[in-house]
Amino acid sequence: MTSAVDCRQASQEYLVDARRELDDGDYPQASEKLWGAAAEMVKAVAETRGWPHIFRAAGFLHTNFYERWLPPEDVKQAAGEVELLIDKLQGLMEVAA
Repeated sequence: MTSAVDCRQASQEYLVDARRELDDGDYPQASEKLWGAAAEMVKAVAETRGWPHIFRAAGFLHTNFYERWLPPEDVKQAAGEVELLIDKLQGLMEVAA
């Protein structure tokens, strides 16, 4: 199982990689690394708060966008998990406001 520290470290590594890709003009790779940095940080927050890894569903959907391998029932289930994640993240915004 990945820890919050591992996720945070991965996020920072992706940011470093993304900056290098930006400098090299490889914008598609920079885009993917930046997405990964954000994803890893969301996982780190979930881990520190004891939330199940509902972000995993978003990752599957992200891959499915390109690969189109998930059956419809899995997409529908993952949609519910992503909605739960969004609700939790919105709750964090309300606490910060």
